[in-house]
Amino acid sequence: MSGRVTRSDQVAATRETILSAAERLFAEHGVAGVSNRQISQEAGQGNNTAVSYHFGSKANLVRAIVRRHTEQIEGIRLHMVLRADGSTEVRDWVACTVEPFAQHLADLGIPSWFGRFSAQVMSDSAYREIVVEESLGSPSLARAGEELRRCLPDLPAEVRAERQDMAGRLIVYVIAERERALAEGGRTPRDSWHRAAVGLTDALTGLWLAPVTELPERAGRGAARSGNP
Repeated sequence: MSGRVTRSDQVAATRETILSAAERLFAEHGVAGVSNRQISQEAGQGNNTAVSYHFGSKANLVRAIVRRHTEQIEGIRLHMVLRADGSTEVRDWVACTVEPFAQHLADLGIPSWFGRFSAQVMSDSAYREIVVEESLGSPSLARAGEELRRCLPDLPAEVRAERQDMAGRLIVYVIAERERALAEGGRTPRDSWHRAAVGLTDALTGLWLAPVTELPERAGRGAARSGNP
């Protein structure tokens, strides 16, 4: 029995080493720019097929990295969602989408890699859907999204979709750039992850509540054809 337990522990440790190496390499070079062989070597595995053996495919590896972090983020967000229950303030629900990610990176310490890993994956169409699928599986994020939509003013469907895309990109890329600056010893506008999350939440609240300028359909098409903003 102890031999089987020991073997299981060894397998788990190897998987964790591979996940750590892959997350770091993907964060620095992108998913497409890193081979399974490079990951195996970075993880100290003599067998260059170790990634395929333990995870099967690069897509499965990316999914495993995402899931490695989601439990902790979900726990933080669930607490925030429960605390915000009943609020009609847009900002409270925006905070539920921003602060758990930032708090998790703060808990990881410096350097961390998950912020930059997330940005790399979101910019790669071959793997973006994995992050989207995992996000849709988050009960607390779904609840925060529902409550945010309930609190928003009546926006045209295309404006709502546009701002949702903007908000998602800002969260991912602003956090990734802060993580990069911290890892490289650079300067950051805010002196803590908490303050950075507060600033980002403020900006996103302004984005959601910004006025909507309606243009005549013909004028809009003409501006698009002429290249005017």
